[in-house]
Amino acid sequence: MGRHRIARLMRELGLRACSPVRCRVTTVNDPSLPVVENHLARQFTVPQPDQAWVGDITYIWTEQGWLYLAVVIDLFSRRVVGWSMADHLRTSLVLGALQAALGHRLPSDVGLIFHSDRGCQYASGDYRSYLERSGLTSSMSRRANCLDNAVAESFFSTLKRELVHRKEWESRATAHTTIAEWIEVFYNRQRLHSTLGYLSPVEFEKIHYAAQQQVA
Repeated sequence: MGRHRIARLMRELGLRACSPVRCRVTTVNDPSLPVVENHLARQFTVPQPDQAWVGDITYIWTEQGWLYLAVVIDLFSRRVVGWSMADHLRTSLVLGALQAALGHRLPSDVGLIFHSDRGCQYASGDYRSYLERSGLTSSMSRRANCLDNAVAESFFSTLKRELVHRKEWESRATAHTTIAEWIEVFYNRQRLHSTLGYLSPVEFEKIHYAAQQQVA
């Protein structure tokens, strides 16, 4: 079948060809930087908020260039408790997300594990020092094992499938505003999660805290 005939048939069926997805490496390992044990060990279900957080970085292409998004997710409720966006991959990107989370959340009474991959941003001295000063226990995935951070990977997959790949971003500012609204207004407060009994993260936390008050 000729190319023009294929194109005509696709138009008749309402189909269009997929453009190649732009790729960008965000996990850069630096062998000179120390790594820590995988304390989380794929325990993605935890009994209370702020007991285990996971963090990761993804990228969004805009007509102005790449925009990078770092998030911190609470495993208890799958809520994005901190995020940061920038046009670079320096340590300040992931620090911004963690600082945003710690600006309104505190570690649980049994402590708080922060899990990430082995990227140089998370292994940097500045990041490790901030974790230690904040009383968080650092945990890292095993080498080249994305399943050790599956919840963060799943969040980014959802973000790109439901929002990012449906739009063409004219500027970083437009992407920043739209993604921030999607996280705070839709994902955290409206999107239903099967792992939460088809509740949103915010609603799931409200029910938990209400039950805690009744017990007290």
